Amino acid sequence: MRYSANHKMETREKLLTSSAMSAKKSGFSTVGVDGLMKAIGLSGGAFYSHFSSKDELFKAIVERELSQSLERLSGNGVMDSVKLERCLKQYLSMSHVEQPEAGCALPVLGAEIARSDMSVREAAQSWICRLHESWARILESDSLAWAILSQCVGALVIARMLAAPELQQEVLRSSHDEISHRLAERQSN
Repeated sequence: MRYSANHKMETREKLLTSSAMSAKKSGFSTVGVDGLMKAIGLSGGAFYSHFSSKDELFKAIVERELSQSLERLSGNGVMDSVKLERCLKQYLSMSHVEQPEAGCALPVLGAEIARSDMSVREAAQSWICRLHESWARILESDSLAWAILSQCVGALVIARMLAAPELQQEVLRSSHDEISHRLAERQSN
């Protein structure tokens, strides 16, 4: 039985969505092609009609997830310091710590991206640089934008590494307070 082109696109979308959630929750390298396909109710053999390799799927996940993060974190180009502050508060939250599959891909996939081939790293770089540019415009500082971006991702990684919720909250609160202090300092100058 032949499937419509629409069916193939819908299946690819299901595979991307399911694989991204799995990758953000458990890491990409931990699940094989058969497991990824089983999650959407198909056999492993069907995978290759959508992607030529697992690496190609990973690149598509990275591009998709970082594109979505860019949309959320840059306010679709309509960002000001108030919206940035709100965005940072949501990013540095316990719900983001507890639900990695629903949040930013950088804290969970960063190490896997760093170990990937150059095309995946270049794709990630493109999206990260676009986010940086958006924040640098708002903050009027390239270096502050890099520092805040790095601190946010690092704080989330560290919070997720810790077992005690009160320590997780302390890491998030400390990072948020330091960033807020820097932003207030910049506005008063």
